[in-house]
Amino acid sequence: MKLVKAEKIEASKYELHISVDTATFEAAVTKAFQKEGKKMSIPGFRKGKAPRAIIEKMYGKGVFYETAINDLIPDAYGKALEESKINPVAQPEFDIVSLDDNGLVLSAKVFVKPEVEIVDYKGLAVTRTVAPVTDEEVDREIETVRERNSRETEVLGRAAELGDTAVIDYEGFCDGTAFEGGKGEDYALKLGSNTFIPGFEDQIVGKKIDEEFDVNVTFPTEYHSKDLAGKPAVFKCKLHALTKTELPELDDEFAKDVSEFDTFAEYKADMKAKIEKRHADSANAATDDKLVEALIEKLNAEIPAPMFDTEAENFLRDYDMRLRQSGLDLNTYMKYTGMTLDSLREQFRPQAERQVKARLALEKIAELENLTASEEDINAEYQRIADAYNMPVDQVKESLPADAITEDMRVKKAMDLVRDTAVITDEAPEAEKKPAAKKPVAKKTTAKAKAEKSEDQAE
Repeated sequence: MKLVKAEKIEASKYELHISVDTATFEAAVTKAFQKEGKKMSIPGFRKGKAPRAIIEKMYGKGVFYETAINDLIPDAYGKALEESKINPVAQPEFDIVSLDDNGLVLSAKVFVKPEVEIVDYKGLAVTRTVAPVTDEEVDREIETVRERNSRETEVLGRAAELGDTAVIDYEGFCDGTAFEGGKGEDYALKLGSNTFIPGFEDQIVGKKIDEEFDVNVTFPTEYHSKDLAGKPAVFKCKLHALTKTELPELDDEFAKDVSEFDTFAEYKADMKAKIEKRHADSANAATDDKLVEALIEKLNAEIPAPMFDTEAENFLRDYDMRLRQSGLDLNTYMKYTGMTLDSLREQFRPQAERQVKARLALEKIAELENLTASEEDINAEYQRIADAYNMPVDQVKESLPADAITEDMRVKKAMDLVRDTAVITDEAPEAEKKPAAKKPVAKKTTAKAKAEKSEDQAE
């Protein structure tokens, strides 16, 4: 097998002609017969026992050609890429050029990365908006930690109040008849959570432990069960127990329990610092997005559509993987959302196009700036990936070739260069911007207005 020619037929498309000698092709056909012939039933022979000549006489000489060619393609195509030094960006289109006594000649039409031009990528001007940290935001974060460290205590000697958790038995009746799904035992219901039908929880307030009572409600008109929607119902209930949530005091002891700090003041200051960093990281990410958009505007390239298709497929595979990590899969997701593979691909298409354009721009900058990745850079990236996925470094190295890591590091360095040379201006969030004060406009006197009008007419 060898490459006959590699011809550029479009801006980013090549056609390769690959020859397969007669002996190699015949060996592939024999292998195809040995694999496929076992499945074939021929009159007068036991299944899979008919000679090749008999099968070819009945079905034609080329009966095994398709299988043979498909078996040959991976090796033939791989060798042709090595010889041509072509780096494809999408799956090729194969065709048969000739098949005769001289062997087989295949054509492979393949897309490659386009020629890219980019200028003025240094000194890009963008704005960065960092949201300030408010006292309310710090208090909310601390309150979340406080709630996580709360405990439930039993309520004795008083009636139920909003905020309590009531343990109840209940059974619902509509028109005097119990309905399906309307019964529960030892159900823990947070009063005020609006978990049940409107009005239900309010009628438990004031009831005491072991008290039996009726709750009268009306199902909402938009209730999911049409048989119950808009109808009045009575729930026979019994209150078994009450608990309430006790929150820890916001003091030094709380700080010691939930952090490495000895005082609440230190803990609160650290919480504020962490929020500030989160805001800054978010602002920096948004700024990077602006820089990427600016680079894409300066990119000049005829990008073949298959590059976008391939990247959209990558997004789809990544999404499927994330779904599986959360206990779902793509088929289940499509079933419940009504989406199809094509509609999902279409949904990912804008992201895919942006990713391809950004990558091409940064790769070109890396080339123009002669950016390289050192062995230390590559090892550090392997370690970062290993830590992120909790995998051994050696396993990461087996699955990710060094060439791919090297290229990723060059792209990262290109982005660092763009960021470091950019002119980034910090600005206040929209909510904090004050409208510029309007300058007072002096009213024209009648005489001055008439004079200006006369001058305008003269012109």
